[in-house]
Amino acid sequence: MAPKTRFWNAVLVVVSAGNLGAVWFAAQPGEPLHATVHAALALGFGLWAQSRIRFADARLVAGLPNHGSELEGSMLRDEVGDVRRELNEVQERLDFAERLLSQAREGERSPGRREP
Repeated sequence: MAPKTRFWNAVLVVVSAGNLGAVWFAAQPGEPLHATVHAALALGFGLWAQSRIRFADARLVAGLPNHGSELEGSMLRDEVGDVRRELNEVQERLDFAERLLSQAREGERSPGRREP
């Protein structure tokens, strides 16, 4: 896991814990809305941190490179190139199919053609 990722995951955990502690302080003077907002923030930041940590762990288990690595950039460029080639091929096939359909329609409309 990259140092930046670890840092931000730790920040999210600390912010979540801080909001969880703030729930108690906000509930003391009898401010339920204020306490509810802190509880929602604690839950949201906690879930966000958990998903980031799971995502980073899944990348390590899968053997994928971390964000920002040169290998990942070249892999993505290769994949984008493959997708572009496939898209061009699909567009050519679509153009061909459209030409065939328009020729078939023109053939049906031609005045010299007899209807059976």
